Amino acid sequence: MTEPLVPFQEVVLKIHSRCDLACDHCYIYEHADQSWQARPRVISEQAVARTALRLAEHAEKHALTSVSVILHGGEPLLAGPARLREVCAELTRTLAPVTRLDLRIHTNGLQLSPRHLDVFDEFGVRVGISLDGDRAANDRHRRYADGRSSHAKVLRAVELLHQDRYRHLDLGLLCTIDLENDPVAVYDALLALAPPRIDFLLPHATWEHPPPRPDGSPTAYAEWLLAVFDRWDGQGRPVPVRFFESVLSTLAGGPSLTESLGLAPADLVVVETDGTLEQVDSLKSAYEGAAATGFDVFTHSLDEVAAHPGIRARQSGLAGVAAVCRSCPVVRSCGGGLYTHRYRPDGSGRDPFANASVYCADLEALIRGVEERTAARLVTPAVAEPAPALAVEQYELDRGLLAELHRELDGRGGEDWEEAWELACLVEARSDGLDEVLVHPYTRGWLLDALHALRAGQDEGPAVALRLARYVAAAAVRGGLELPVRVPYEKGALVLPTLGELELAGVPAHGEARVRVAEKGFLVEVGGAERRIVRLDETVPGWRPVRGLGRDGAPDAAIDDLDPYRDCFGAPAHHRLSLEEAARWSGRLARAWSLLRERAPEQADEAAAALHTLTPLAGTEPSVGRHGYGALGLPLRGTVPDLARALLVGFRRARLRALHEVADLHAQDGVWSHPAPWQDTPVPYSRLLAGAYERVGLAGYEPGDARHAEHAARALDILERAAETTVSGRVLLTAMREELSRD
Repeated sequence: MTEPLVPFQEVVLKIHSRCDLACDHCYIYEHADQSWQARPRVISEQAVARTALRLAEHAEKHALTSVSVILHGGEPLLAGPARLREVCAELTRTLAPVTRLDLRIHTNGLQLSPRHLDVFDEFGVRVGISLDGDRAANDRHRRYADGRSSHAKVLRAVELLHQDRYRHLDLGLLCTIDLENDPVAVYDALLALAPPRIDFLLPHATWEHPPPRPDGSPTAYAEWLLAVFDRWDGQGRPVPVRFFESVLSTLAGGPSLTESLGLAPADLVVVETDGTLEQVDSLKSAYEGAAATGFDVFTHSLDEVAAHPGIRARQSGLAGVAAVCRSCPVVRSCGGGLYTHRYRPDGSGRDPFANASVYCADLEALIRGVEERTAARLVTPAVAEPAPALAVEQYELDRGLLAELHRELDGRGGEDWEEAWELACLVEARSDGLDEVLVHPYTRGWLLDALHALRAGQDEGPAVALRLARYVAAAAVRGGLELPVRVPYEKGALVLPTLGELELAGVPAHGEARVRVAEKGFLVEVGGAERRIVRLDETVPGWRPVRGLGRDGAPDAAIDDLDPYRDCFGAPAHHRLSLEEAARWSGRLARAWSLLRERAPEQADEAAAALHTLTPLAGTEPSVGRHGYGALGLPLRGTVPDLARALLVGFRRARLRALHEVADLHAQDGVWSHPAPWQDTPVPYSRLLAGAYERVGLAGYEPGDARHAEHAARALDILERAAETTVSGRVLLTAMREELSRD
């Protein structure tokens, strides 16, 4: 492999190699690898010190902001409070100067005492306890060697951990699934203990030693988990359940939350009591030596371990799963299953882990079952509902950006910002004027530029404050509110976004004006002297308003060739159009809309409702830039058919981009290539989706060209099978398929 090493951020440190229970499903003592018998019972001081040193070196080299060390066994509490304190002190002493240390311990809880918890409180060690449910469920496997129950002692440990002085150390409960146990009864018993988290674990198994299935169902484990899911979901999800939260996260395009699922690279290494460095413990279920690396903390760095082929195999994402898994739509959620569960020796010499999981059918049924139950809630309204929802969510984005800008300034805008912000709040409370300004697509360009400058350390506070005043003044005028607003002007011109630009004669090139509402327009004062009243519905010398199309058959859209933030497209924005140029362009646009309505009436109506700001460009193609929803850059030149096609293509590009901004249509944690029906080379998912979305629209507009529909249909087939597709993405693909069938 040539990919960079994935650094370890989690170390499982074996403190004690023996256990005080005899669980018959334990992967350490009851499965294929019996190497524990030759190892020291308790880890030595030297092994702990070298582990801490190796991890500190690793964290410093890879600039890790935090690392986790999980104290494990056997049963780590058997080492005793004094030895555990020495371990925690050594780790803290070595790692604290380098990175943040997250200490945890996984235990069966039988030995837990206040002395242990006082040590854990001192070093911030969080405690995870293994418990398989009520007494009947837990004692099915978790018993003493003589058959005695362990359940009562585990409950006492949980009760102790939940005392006020220790409650902050509680990490939650780990439960291994047994199909013989009633799933709802198990969940209810765990929930009754009020844990901060529940983690269900599939019993470790391989194709050579498959998991028990009493009724023979290939999806029995999925059915067990879905019964729990229904109970948990129906209760309003009262406690985090990592297995379910990981599936929900990946379905929505987010990351996996556990190594058992998803394609995230493994970043865990195990240190045995003798200092041996091994792969994940569960591999001991496969065969003797499966977890071995040949390395130890005394002579090897963690980078050497990270380069081990076995470790790298668990870090290669989609390329590391079986071929049958790579073409499965749920692979992002299941990740091919836990690496151990893929083991299947066949004597041919091939990689025995290059298989689907022995739980493959279960994982697929679970993921699809969760999706079916939650799809309506996972889908963003802008995807599931008509166009108004998209406009509303886009507007909320701009409101959020303005609030974020206010927080980012944190006083750096001075009195000017505070004054403008207070006026903005007044305008919002008394009219819709601020909404009308925020919904303007080019407002976003100003907000993004301002945030970028502030975060880059530029002293933009005063300038940002003055720019806000422009928007507040425009909002006050739109709302008809008599609130005088101080507004900067530059080069002798006063710009009011969404309204227009006023040339100020006989004033300094740069300065400050006062704007207030007057006579269906606004009054401008400079230096205490009234300059003029501008009525928005009249043409006066020096006043350059934002013009509308003003033609029959055209939508109620503005031709914005004034806004200073309009130059955000792939092609340069055209200069201010003369009256003759504007009239000619408006005429061609009106005829283009008529042609679009004739050929694709539904798409024309959708575009007319969404596109309220059109900007002439110097190029020849429609362009979507870094702006809010509702704007489109269109070529100034071109025939009526050219403009009609540009309107359609541009609108679909703008709409898809707007959907991407408010919804996760596909996962972005892996960039995989897919065949594109319209070209020879594969493309990433995002480009395939964009091409399909555009061609679905063209299939309705140009039905004579059969390639549009053919290419779109083939692309949809590929997209629907793709692992990156989220629940929202699938809803969009269904809508595209329906639109294509209507054309």
